[in-house]
Amino acid sequence: MNTMAHLGVGIGWRPEIADAVERLPGLDWVEVVAENICPGHLPASLLRLRERGVRVVPHGVSLGLGGAERPDAAKLAALGERALALGAPLVTEHIAFVRTSSPALEAGHLLPVRRTRDALDVLCENVRIAQEALPVPLALENIAALVSWPGEELTEGQFLTELVERTGVRLLIDVANLHTNRVNRGEDPFAVLDAIPLEALAYVHVAGGVERDGVWHDTHAHPVPAVVLDVLAELRERVAPAGVLLERDDDFPAEAELAGELAAIRGVVGPPEAVVLAPAGPSALRRGSAPVDPRRRSRVGEEQGALLSALVAGAEVPEGFDEERVRVQARALAAKRAGVVAKLAPELPGILGGEAPYREAFLGYAGSRPMTAGYRRDALDFAEHLLIRDLPADPAARRRLTTWWQDRAGARPPRRIVRWARALAGRAA
Repeated sequence: MNTMAHLGVGIGWRPEIADAVERLPGLDWVEVVAENICPGHLPASLLRLRERGVRVVPHGVSLGLGGAERPDAAKLAALGERALALGAPLVTEHIAFVRTSSPALEAGHLLPVRRTRDALDVLCENVRIAQEALPVPLALENIAALVSWPGEELTEGQFLTELVERTGVRLLIDVANLHTNRVNRGEDPFAVLDAIPLEALAYVHVAGGVERDGVWHDTHAHPVPAVVLDVLAELRERVAPAGVLLERDDDFPAEAELAGELAAIRGVVGPPEAVVLAPAGPSALRRGSAPVDPRRRSRVGEEQGALLSALVAGAEVPEGFDEERVRVQARALAAKRAGVVAKLAPELPGILGGEAPYREAFLGYAGSRPMTAGYRRDALDFAEHLLIRDLPADPAARRRLTTWWQDRAGARPPRRIVRWARALAGRAA
């Protein structure tokens, strides 16, 4: 058995709260979104934390290990590079799919894997590929979901248990996600805790959310509610977690409020204890390692493609799904796209006259243009979409948007934009 080094109580490091994180009393460790950092240019705040002995764990969001395709070798290499640069004891990712290849679509979000034998076989093979490529142990997180797959063959507990047994992977249990799935999918969080191998627990996530019209939204932008702390307490009754982490990704509160939430978490988990984890060595990786029948990958890909097409491309909702829930998820994905693009390209709302007109224009674009290559490309495609339609209506705003697009695209604009730009230049002369 491998003993997991005690992590303690930590917080998700985000640039917006970097200064506050450094000042938080008694901070043991932080987690950073792996895709948001460059190994050769680590933020000064993270370097200072590391110098103080605060551990840093990279948390990936883009591998899509639950998808039908094998993991991307470049993404795996990048995740491993970040783990080494940070001196991390492990890396984490999600039990989710985020894209499909046929059709080529990006969700920009973590979507639930259907709990079937086909999907489990694909996931296990993808996990083994990842484990062999990564320089440190891997832990996988259960996700929150708005929609339920029809015709599932395994419970969440059965699915996670067999995943651990077949791959030796560790688990990152998000208790907020367990509560989310209680509200949205009728799943008992305590039954999941009773069913899964908690000796494989790497650490725990805690986060806030909000309920609207009977749907729980795992926002990471609200205070941690008592019901989520109750699930944490139930987990603590069963096992002493090596680490517990507070996630906050938006609407960041005052530093004192963050410190208060960390204190509440410490009050639930109590003093540290030694934690023993299931082995994650070669013997575990050999179990159930026969190659997956390509037909299974194909079936999983077809199912995921049909759902993602309904969520982001306006296709018909696949049979057996709750159509209203799929529509709720589709609206949430479009709103998230708008928000992330605005963060990556904060000039766009300014060019378009403010947050409200920007969102109206972006949601109109998103309804007919699914994302296919990530958020940065999405921002450029949105600007191109507007310019091709001679938008925005104000010529000065169009000039600003054209300049913005040209500065970032690294290629010639579409012909119609070139003609328009030349016409503007002629008028100015």
